This record gives sequence, C-alpha cells and structure tokens, in this order.
Amino acid sequence: MNDVPHRLMYVGGAWVDARDRIEAVDPTSEELIATVPAASAADVEAAVDAAREAAPGWRDLGWARRGVMLRELARRIEDEAEQLARVDVRDAGLPLAGMRADVTSAAAEIGYYAGLAPEARGSTAPPAPDTLSYTVREPYGVVARIVPFNHPFKFAAGKVAAPLASGNTVVLKPGEQSSLSALELARIAAEVLPPGVLNVITGTGTAAGAALVAHPDVHRIAFTGSVSSGRAVLRGAAEGIKHVTLELGGKNPLIVFPDVDVDRAATAAIAGMNIARCAGQSCGSTSRLYVHADIAGRFQDALVERLARLRIGDPMGEDTQVGPLAFRAHYERVLGYLDTARREGVTVAYGGGRPVGRSRGFFVEPTLFTDLDDTMTVVREEIFGPVMSLLTWRDVDDVVRRANDTPLGLTANVWTRDVSAAHRTAAALEAGYVYVNGTGRRPTGTPFGGWKSSGLGKENSLEELVSYTREKTVTVTLW
Repeated sequence: MNDVPHRLMYVGGAWVDARDRIEAVDPTSEELIATVPAASAADVEAAVDAAREAAPGWRDLGWARRGVMLRELARRIEDEAEQLARVDVRDAGLPLAGMRADVTSAAAEIGYYAGLAPEARGSTAPPAPDTLSYTVREPYGVVARIVPFNHPFKFAAGKVAAPLASGNTVVLKPGEQSSLSALELARIAAEVLPPGVLNVITGTGTAAGAALVAHPDVHRIAFTGSVSSGRAVLRGAAEGIKHVTLELGGKNPLIVFPDVDVDRAATAAIAGMNIARCAGQSCGSTSRLYVHADIAGRFQDALVERLARLRIGDPMGEDTQVGPLAFRAHYERVLGYLDTARREGVTVAYGGGRPVGRSRGFFVEPTLFTDLDDTMTVVREEIFGPVMSLLTWRDVDDVVRRANDTPLGLTANVWTRDVSAAHRTAAALEAGYVYVNGTGRRPTGTPFGGWKSSGLGKENSLEELVSYTREKTVTVTLW
C-alpha cells in the first residue's frame, strides 16, 4: 500500500485530504493503482464554503471574461488529451480510442457553453402606462454536480461547463469507482480558474454525495446516474426545495421495420449499444431490439457476425474495442443478470459469460439473447453492460405499446425507409430522445433528457445553460 500513490481533493485552490480513503483498482489487471480521499460531511462543508466565497467574484466577472477562461480550460484539456484518456483507460477499463473521443468531446462541450453564455438573458414585458417591467437571469451561486463512473473525464469536465458559464461556482463529485481523471481536471483548472470556482471532492454517494445534496447553501443540483440514486437525490433535496435535474437510466428500444438494409441496421444496433466504447455501460444503450419477424433471422445472423468481430482485450491496445466493466461489484451484477436470463429460459445466441482466455479483469463477452418475452428480467431491467435482447413483432401499434411498457423513457430508435412510418412511430414512443436510423450520436445543441423515471430536465443545449440561472422580474414605476 505504501508504494501506491494517494491523490488529494481540490478545494478552494488547495489540495486537501480526508481521514478515510477509497481504493482505485485497475479493472483490467485487478491491481490497486491509487487511493483517493473519502470525503466526510465536514469535507463537503469546506468545499461548499470555498465555492460560496468564490461565487460573487466569479458571477461579477461577466460572461465574456468567464468565456475566455473556459476556452483556455478547453485548450489545455486538448493539449493533455492523450494523458487524460489514458487515465480513464486504466482507472475505468474503457478502450483508448473511445477515451480519446471522450476527452475531445468534453473540451468541445466546454467551448460550446463558453460561447453560449450570453444567451442566458432576460426579456422585457409588454409596456404599461408609467411602468417598465423586465427580467434578468442570475446564477444560483453554488451548484453541486454529481457524475457517474462510466465516462469519467467526459462527464466530469463536460458537465461543469454549463453551470460555470452561467456564473455559478461548482462542487464536483465524480463516481467513487473512477475518480482519478476528475482530479486531473482539477489540476488543469487550478492553472486557469480562480480558487473556489471549481472544487473536486471524492467519496461515496452515501456520505459525500448525500451531504452535498443536503447542504443548505447548495440550491441547484444536477445528478447523472441510476434511477435508485436519483430518487435518493430527490429525497435529500426535498427539505430544501432545491432545483434538481436528473439524467438517469434507460431500457431503450430499437424498432426495426422490414424495409431496412439489414446489415446497416445491425451495425447501427451494435453502435447504439456502445459496446465498442464503454462495454454497454451507457444509459442510452439500445438494449431491447424489436425486429420485424420477416427479417429477424437475417438480422440475428448479421448481429452475431458483427459481435464476433469485436476485439476484446487490454483497453490500452490501439485495436481493442471492448474492455472490462468498470469495477468488481458491477461485473458481478451483470453476471448475475446472465444467470437469471438462463434460469428464465432464454437462448444465448452469442456470448453469455467471461471471454475465453481472460482469467483476470472484469470482462464480460458481448451477449445476445433470443427467445424472450417482454416479462423477462433482462428485458425489463437495465443491465448496464454489453447485453442485448432480440424480440420480434408484426403489428406496429403492438410493438410501440411493448416498447413503451417500461417505467423508463430515455431514448428510442426507429429504423425504416418509410418516412411516414418513421414520424408516426417516433411520435408514439414515450422517450425524451428519439433517433430515426441513428446510432446514438447526438448533434451538439440538441436537448437530451429522459421521460418518466429516466430523469428531469434537459442537458447538452441552451435549456441546460438557462437551467443554472434563476429568473427575476423587476417592475419600475416611472414618476
């Protein structure tokens, strides 16, 4: 343990420790690579105090000067992109090519919000005799941003962009299983942003996360993670009547019509599952494949052929497409779902366990289940791993009903060449984001967020920027 590096948290411009520690384990080798502080409620208090003290100065800089600093932050991130990507590869087991793309995406998101900042503006009301009424939008002050383990740097850096651009200071808590790159973000930000503007604490959700959510000086909270954790955040914020946005889980359907190019649609189904980027550990993964019965056999063959081509291995390898799952408890959870599926009578068309030749690491084969019905556990519950379920349909109204029969509603995907069918089906699906002939990639500026238990609010757009401000109305009586 003594030769393992211990990383510190960043609070108020200083590097600080906590009494307890969390171990960072490389999911490929299962070796301990570092330890990080496990923040207590007192540590959270210090971070919020630092953010509160810095808030007036950051607000009063104005959007233009804040934008300059944020663009410089994005530039420095790009300068260190390779190093940052490799931190996430080792800490979270995510393939190098995907993590390079994640770092680039995070820098672009910071630049996007730096440019969008002046759009958080007010308005004037219709004039009335002897009065002038207008609105202004003001930052909340201190924002809590809690992000998960599956895209560590992308979420840590990208998700603080909107609150910072709109004039808030931030206390960021990364996922406890993959915190190292968030501390690298703090190191870079320390050279660009004033002390206290961005504070990074590490720790568990039940201790550090809960204390941050409940803190009386934190009036705006944004959380990305599981549905159960999102409910805990809402409960913790309820006493203070706080503004909360949530980006939660998904059990996302992909409906394939019989008129598609089968090979192209099968390729898109795998891309939409994010197997080759994060081993299916994505809330947007299209894990329920509803394929028209007339083409289901050909579609299954095309899927299996493409799954077999995926290169599983050391995520540091340039050619590796599929790495391990992020940590042991999650790995065991996913294997538990595979066991449940077998007990419930599914057919394993491909995969279904640990890859051959992988005795170490939290690896799970890309897996395809068939011969399912909509009541089975693997069809109903989010697995958050490289597992797809293929079901068939003949009646479009029935398949839409089946696709909507879930408490979740994050994304959905429709594959067809029929424009009318595409629009009608998209309109009928209960999801916050619907792709037509898509692969899960979202153009910059398109609002993203779930319906039902998949979340509250929108991200990746002007709506997100504005959500980090409060509207104030002023009426002036003219003498």
